[in-house]
Amino acid sequence: MASRVPMTRQGYEALRDTLQRLKTVERPQNVKDIEEARAHGDISENAEFHASKERQAHLEGQIALTEDKLARAQVIDPSGQTPDKVRFGATLRLEDIQTGEEVRYTIVGEDEANVSKGLISVTSPVAQALLNREVNDEVKVQVPKGTREFEILVIRFE
Repeated sequence: MASRVPMTRQGYEALRDTLQRLKTVERPQNVKDIEEARAHGDISENAEFHASKERQAHLEGQIALTEDKLARAQVIDPSGQTPDKVRFGATLRLEDIQTGEEVRYTIVGEDEANVSKGLISVTSPVAQALLNREVNDEVKVQVPKGTREFEILVIRFE
């Protein structure tokens, strides 16, 4: 059986909106592009036609991938959980032990991750190191730039 894909309600809705856009806007536009390119004549040497066909294959792949993720979605509502341990959906305030800098992360699904907004994927090395930890725990994480050490200051579920 295929594994479940954890995501928040917002992540699920964003993925569903993406699928809707792919099917109702981008796919029909691609069909028009193919028809226009075909109307230009010999398709064997028609760069527009070949580009449109490549775009069609790419779109169909995106649609299939998005449908698969939605079918396997495990929507998790983190609100109301007790903030005793780090789990999916937790918003954390951490202190970087080496620099003293405080950072804030929320653990979300892979498709929702956006590090610049403080949203980290549940499958990321940082999130994996933090899962099931408690306030005041110190955590070492191997990241591309080396090893970072964090102390968990606050765990919240919004």
